[in-house]
Amino acid sequence: MQRTYKTPAGTGGHARSMDNEPIRFDTKIAVLLRADLEPWQRLNVTSFLVSGLGTQVPEVIGDPYEDADGVPYLPMFRQPVMVFEATKETLTTAHTRALSRALPRAIFTSDLFATGNDRDNRAAVRAVPTAQLDLVGLAVHGPKNAVDKVVKGARMHP
Repeated sequence: MQRTYKTPAGTGGHARSMDNEPIRFDTKIAVLLRADLEPWQRLNVTSFLVSGLGTQVPEVIGDPYEDADGVPYLPMFRQPVMVFEATKETLTTAHTRALSRALPRAIFTSDLFATGNDRDNRAAVRAVPTAQLDLVGLAVHGPKNAVDKVVKGARMHP
């Protein structure tokens, strides 16, 4: 029987199988958001960031879903996504750490709030040197200990 994984409230981010057994993942998906974002921006940035990981790290994607009537649904991540918030400085440090560890990553800069399409988004990022990116979000995937070091100093998103 295939297990379905869910991270219920109050479990501290530890996934449990349908028979309530803890699921241990060797890797972690983390999204780090700048703390001064508006609620709609937090949701928008998170959505864009995790879509990048799913395209480049196929092992994070589970199998497609199907309901009892046979209606198919798209697959989703097979493990929890941990969402953190931090100051601009902590986000910049996390970005540097992710780069130094060569972890798969996605970024969202403040400039992207003013663009309206993917081409302009890429051009906005390309126009700014790495050290000067005005980051508002970062998503990373990798070994748990490496990701934990990247997000050190951030706190779980409330």
